[in-house]
Amino acid sequence: MFHSRLGCSSISFRHQDLATALRTMKGLGFEEIDLGALPGVCDHVPYELTEAAVDAASEEVLASGLRVRSVNGDIGDLNAVLDADGEAARQRHLDALLTLTANIGAKALVLPCGALHHTPVRTVEEDLDLVAAQLIGAGRHAAEFGVELWTESLHFLRFCWNLERAGMLADRLAGTGVGIVMDFSHIVASGEDIQAYLDRHRGRISHVHLRDAVPGNINLSIGNGDADFAGGLKRLAADGYTGHFSLELETRDVTNDERPAAAAKAASFITDLI
Repeated sequence: MFHSRLGCSSISFRHQDLATALRTMKGLGFEEIDLGALPGVCDHVPYELTEAAVDAASEEVLASGLRVRSVNGDIGDLNAVLDADGEAARQRHLDALLTLTANIGAKALVLPCGALHHTPVRTVEEDLDLVAAQLIGAGRHAAEFGVELWTESLHFLRFCWNLERAGMLADRLAGTGVGIVMDFSHIVASGEDIQAYLDRHRGRISHVHLRDAVPGNINLSIGNGDADFAGGLKRLAADGYTGHFSLELETRDVTNDERPAAAAKAASFITDLI
């Protein structure tokens, strides 16, 4: 029904419980999903990831029959300076997310590109060094679970919120195996240009999130903002991108009742462009 490389993030249906969201996405015709595990954004995976919680979430996803491309998670601010107890808690959370990612056959765990604010804890350079070091370490650990580690950068709400910082982070991650997730909405919301982003990240993109935006607002349905999906997808193809795409429709311009139809409409539109 939809392009085989196009999936849907469970964040698109975050108002539903996990089992219902999985049924909704499958019923719309999606065969692949991203699983949202972002506290405060999508509670399909609980933040307190006990062994029982990992098992329960894994069972629900596997029972759905849907392929999972990635788990979109969070282990806290990667530019925060933690004490020994904080580091141990972060490691336990990472282990749980990686266990979940491996259990459900996902290709990668996605982690953020720093804190949910733009102000450095120390300096921009030092914070970027720390974020990169945390991502690289998490990537090495992910390999032990047989999965990849990606980071969503740039991200309008996070530390690497513009093209300059995203590029600086990409430089630090070069050759480490940590992949980069491109999100159309965050690029537009930050006031940056899609083509300039693709110039800076040529050959580095592992996955693509799709949602519309205008400067300052990431929460629009596809077609209601300024994102140039046709131009961006054409350029990705020309650059040799062979990865997958995911609709991440955390939108505020449709009601929850309208959301399934809006997701199907967006999927048909993007399918025609891929």
